[in-house]
Formats: sequence, C-alpha cells, structure tokens
Amino acid sequence: MKKLLPLLVAAALLPCAAAAADRPASALSGAVARDYDAHLAPLLDYFHRNPELSFLEVKTAARMAQELRAAGFEVTEKVGGTGVVGILKNGPGPLVMMRADMDGLPMLEKSGLPNASTVTQKDTEGNLVPVAHACGHDIHMTSLVGTARRMALDRASWSGTLMLVGQPAEERIGGAIAMMKDGLYKRFGKPDFALGFHVKADMPVGKVHASEVSPYSGADTVEIAIKGVGAHGAQPHRGKDPIVLGAMIVMGLQTVVSRELGPREPGLITVGSFHGGTKANIIGDNARLQLTVRYENPKTRELLLNGIRRMAENTARAVGMADNELPEVKLVDTPAPPVMNTVELVRRLRAAWTGKLGAHAIGEEEFREGMGSEDFPQFVTDPYIPSVYFTVGGTAVADIAAAKAGKLRLPSHHSPLFKVEHGPAVRMGVESTVVALQELMPKR
Repeated sequence: MKKLLPLLVAAALLPCAAAAADRPASALSGAVARDYDAHLAPLLDYFHRNPELSFLEVKTAARMAQELRAAGFEVTEKVGGTGVVGILKNGPGPLVMMRADMDGLPMLEKSGLPNASTVTQKDTEGNLVPVAHACGHDIHMTSLVGTARRMALDRASWSGTLMLVGQPAEERIGGAIAMMKDGLYKRFGKPDFALGFHVKADMPVGKVHASEVSPYSGADTVEIAIKGVGAHGAQPHRGKDPIVLGAMIVMGLQTVVSRELGPREPGLITVGSFHGGTKANIIGDNARLQLTVRYENPKTRELLLNGIRRMAENTARAVGMADNELPEVKLVDTPAPPVMNTVELVRRLRAAWTGKLGAHAIGEEEFREGMGSEDFPQFVTDPYIPSVYFTVGGTAVADIAAAKAGKLRLPSHHSPLFKVEHGPAVRMGVESTVVALQELMPKR
C-alpha cells in the first residue's frame, strides 16, 4: 500500500496538472477575445476603411501612436518619416522588438466586404489613386495594438523592455531602412530579439507557423527607361519605336531565368509595368518598364541584374540604336534581402506556442508557391539580431478545403478581391505574439 500511495496521489493530481497547464492558454484566449469584441474590432474597421499609401501613413501613424499611448507606452512619432515607436519598460531583462507594417496598396478594393475601402489618395508623384489594405497590414497593426494592451495589463508575467514598431512603406521596401537611418537603435536601444508576422491568405485560421528556411525572398525593383525616335504611326520606318523595342526586351528577359539560372535555383523577373505612347497614330520617343526581381542569395541577384542590363542594352543595339541611345537600367527603391529566421529561436518559439496554444495551433510547413519579399531583414541584418518572422492563418478551413477541391478560388495577397477572416486572424496574431514575448522575456 505504501508503494501504491505515491502513484495514487500522482494519478489524482494529473487532472489538476492538466487543468493548470490549460489555464494560461484559456485565460489568454478569453482575454484576447473580449478585447477584440470591445476594442480591437472597431479599430480594425477604422484601419481597413482608411488605408494610406507608403510614406504617407499620416493618419494611420497618428492613430497607432494614440493607441499605444493609451496602453501605457512611451511613444515617439515621425521616426523614418511616419514610423511609430512605443516603449514599455518592465524591470530587468532583454529588449525585444515587435514590428507591424502600416501602408496600404494603390488599388481599388473589390472584396465585397461591408467595410471595403473607398479611399483615394495622391501618391508621392501627385497621382490620385484608390487605396486598399489588400495585404493584411490592417490586421498586423490591430494585432500590435492588441499585443500592447495585453502586455501592459499583464506585466506580472514578463520582465524586460518591449519595443513596438509601426513601420511605414513596407510595400515600397523602404520603410525599415528609413527608420534605421533615422537612428532607430541608437535612439531606443538595440534589441536582443526581433519579431514580426504576416497574415497568410492560404493558411487556415487558428494556425501559427515559423519556418526554419527562408520564408521570404530577396527583392529589387528595376526601372528601364527606353529611348526611341519619334515618327508618324503611318511611317514607322522613319523612327525607332520604343514600344516595339520594349516588347522585345520584355520577351527577352524571360530567358534570363529560364536559360541562365540553374533549374533548381529560385529566381524571378516580372515586368509589372509598361508605359509608352500618347496616341494611336504617334510613335513616341520613349517608354518605361518597371520590374521586380526575386532571389534567394547574392550570387543569383548578381546574375539576374547583369542579365537584365545586358538584355536591355543589346536588344536596343540589335534594332540599330547607338551607344548613346541605349536604355537606362537603374535600381529604384531599397533592395530587400531574403528573410532568414534564427533556427534556434524558431524552435524555441514553436515549443512555447505548442505548450501554451496547443499542438493543434501549429501550422505545417507548406510548399512555397511564390517569392514574396519583406523589408523586415533591414532591421536584423546589420547589426545582426536573432529574429523570427512568422505567419498566422487568415482563411476559414472550409474555404481552404473547397479551394483544394477546385470548388473555390482563394484570392491572393495584392488582389483586389483579397479578404481574410479578420477576427480569428487578429486574435491569433495577438495570442501568438504575446506567448512569444513572454517566452523571450520571462519574469525575473
């Protein structure tokens, strides 16, 4: 009987121990759900209805600053233009940064949502364009505010200094470097760890995932200014048609990846913009191409950029353009290096999420169908900071199943039809971030 007593006591305590292990997750989930209903849902509605373009996020940044101050953070505005930094000190411990991007996209929203954006705004070149949050940045911002409120209310569970960053111009791949050039770490301290996340349209709600391999590719934006010789549309032989030359360059660029890059090496050249001409019967004297270039390493980047320049210049030579008339190829915006998560940190956070949110909440590694990019690496590359950029599911499980069965087409990011399940995505965004922060800043 004496030998059995410890076993009986242990068996009796098992349900209690399991309940204790479940309590933190249940308490966190319940608190986040209540805060979403009372405060975060209206905030998300505001952000979704009122998107602003890159480097023009004036009202958005002001609202972010207001929310962080109300949560108890010391807030600094206009960092790197429209960037917002909130600091909350809570005793000794590491400095941890969590970042959310704030800008919308120059496109008309056609999601059919009741709060769809109808906003127009003048871009940095003075063009009046429609604006939409067609990439989920409204969810990122709302989750950051929800994280701020939860961490401020639950200071007994962590120790250290929390830095929350509202970053401008992620879509232009320029906001992060602008904040760094404005002395982000010199002014507020160099983080010991850095975090960021993105909602994912083809990932089920209720899931969180961090990859041990590069989740996002490197990216450059390239502009090709094509010169021509103007003429009458009925006398093309008297000129050099920049639109025809541009079309030849566009088609030639497709061979750089298919015939110069190894078939197992990821790389991409997309011509997303082609402008030229003013009237049907006029051959103009210029045209312009805008490209996005994606890669996974510096060697591939060099190959692709060199190929673009060679293809543009030599195609122009082939149609008879002189050396002083060759296209001008230049990089525009700031390059974005590939996102490289710190593997040890990924495993550490995955264990924390499993323990606090449950194994069912951990998303599976999925095949990458595209080469999306991020400027988050600008925060963690120089100087190097251990970091994790993770993803949170945004689409109903039933919709994903229907899409896999061919019965539904899920709209992608940057589509005018883009939409996700706002409530579940925000709630998981807050929960997964809070758990990660508590893991990295344990109570001392």
